[in-house]
Amino acid sequence: MNDLHTDHPDAVSSPGLALWRVTNAWQRRIRTALAPHDLTHVQYVLLASLTWMDRTEPVTQRDLARHAGLDVMMTSQVVRALEAKGFVVRERHPTDRRAVALEPTPSGTGLANRATRDVEAADHAYFAGMDPSIAEAFLTGLRGLAARVDDED
Repeated sequence: MNDLHTDHPDAVSSPGLALWRVTNAWQRRIRTALAPHDLTHVQYVLLASLTWMDRTEPVTQRDLARHAGLDVMMTSQVVRALEAKGFVVRERHPTDRRAVALEPTPSGTGLANRATRDVEAADHAYFAGMDPSIAEAFLTGLRGLAARVDDED
């Protein structure tokens, strides 16, 4: 008998706990995939996002943070670390003196592409056991949750 007052009859009935367990297991795999690239998961997400984004207009740290779903201050700190490693260039924004424009360096773009291959291989291996129809429903559910989070911000 336990003293926890919960709506769930057992631990495996809690969607939040299930998400926690799955997320932690998946993140361990991603960290392992990124280790040879000397990137943290957050560094990878920001570098890959910046490489992915349309840069016909200058990309600000705020734009990058919004795209990646991260805090602007954290984004600023991580971008500085990526700049120190030579993977990102931070320059004055051409029209907004308060903003910084971001651009991946050629070595940053190359690293983002190499790391993406390993991250996607880890994703494929992790989710390989899911039935394709369940995987599609799972992705649809995640997109729905992400849209709700985006609406709250």
